[in-house]
Amino acid sequence: MKILFMIVTMLGIPLMAWAGEDVPTVASNAEAIKEVQAHADYVWTLVAAALVFFMQAGFAMVEAGFTRAKNAVNILMKNLMDFSMGSIFFWAIGFGLMFGATTTGWFGTSGFFLSDFSPGKDPWVLAFWMFQVVFAATAATIVSGAMAERTKFIGYLVYSALLSAFIYPIFGSWAWGSLYNGHGWLEKLGFIDFAGSTVVHSIGGWVALAGAIVLGPRIGKYTKDGKVKPIPGHNLPLAALGVFILWLGWFGFNPGSTTAANKDIAMIFVNTNLAAAAGAILAMITAWIKFKKPDAGMSLNGALAGLVAITSPCATVTPLSSVIIGAVAGVIVVLSVLFFDRIKVDDPVGAVSVHGVNGAWGTLAAGIFNIGGTSAKIIGVQVLGIVAAFIWAFGTGFIIFKLIEKTVGLRVSPEEEAEGLDYGEHGASAYPDFQIASRI
Repeated sequence: MKILFMIVTMLGIPLMAWAGEDVPTVASNAEAIKEVQAHADYVWTLVAAALVFFMQAGFAMVEAGFTRAKNAVNILMKNLMDFSMGSIFFWAIGFGLMFGATTTGWFGTSGFFLSDFSPGKDPWVLAFWMFQVVFAATAATIVSGAMAERTKFIGYLVYSALLSAFIYPIFGSWAWGSLYNGHGWLEKLGFIDFAGSTVVHSIGGWVALAGAIVLGPRIGKYTKDGKVKPIPGHNLPLAALGVFILWLGWFGFNPGSTTAANKDIAMIFVNTNLAAAAGAILAMITAWIKFKKPDAGMSLNGALAGLVAITSPCATVTPLSSVIIGAVAGVIVVLSVLFFDRIKVDDPVGAVSVHGVNGAWGTLAAGIFNIGGTSAKIIGVQVLGIVAAFIWAFGTGFIIFKLIEKTVGLRVSPEEEAEGLDYGEHGASAYPDFQIASRI
């Protein structure tokens, strides 16, 4: 048998043909390689979606840690419902508005209830939807922190459903519609927002600003003579854990936006990490200069600010530019938190500064540091996208919160706020063995 094998080999007779099997061709090999790549794309996109989903836990820990113990259950419930409500409403309405076919470039008109999928068809729409729904939930969750400790749960649920169904998807269609069946007027102009500094983070941040303004500050946050009275969070280690979870999740958020298992993700990973590190360092230094101490809360938000800022340009700038972008974000977030306190906008976790302001900075930076070169036109389109996002998100958010305020109600009573939303809204306590509520 061994001799026969040697003869066959020497004569150049393909072994598969000798065995009676089909001989591979260039075309069949290419098709097999294409199929392997497609499978890898599915796996990477869904793994990235799982990482972004885990960011919900990160947001919950950050918000709970930066707020008082008597509101921890309420924070957890809002984060749970952001993803749960978001999944249903994005499936039913939001995905179609964001990625459906369109003739206007303003919003999609097909694909509602995942109607683009049917058994026997390529299931890519399912993988793509899964990746996109975790982004929609992220935008919704951003608002939770800015409105913490004084929002009625029923009013928050109404807002969460409307953001996932309409506010986020419609702007998303302007910038990202062509990723599936649509096309948006903003992306046609050349708008750069690879993973969503504006589409996800600024949209969430500007809606958060509207919510904080309509709600008003927490009781005791500002004295009668206008001074800021700090209201410390109850668990800084929990907040730190949340930041590290978010940092990990961002390795799905940014590289996953390729929706392809290719070499491009390496630079995106590096850029994402460098910006976060630079943001944390510069926020620490800025806080050290301002407060004479290296403030932990500001440093943690500095890392998040760097991550938000690099989300738009992560695929289109160099690592050096990423360090600069993250460093500037670290300075901006500290100054922005102080600014909003000065104008008496009470944002317990700094969500507006981290996501709204630094989302805008990251989107602008994508034009300034663009690896392919920049121009006044490129920067102009970036500014247009930033302004459009603010007008749309803040405007619709303000109207929605005002309507909620006039109907089901938006703010709890002073007595419920003093006692804590955990008791008043949920009849529960995160720490039943400790007395954590206070009375007016």
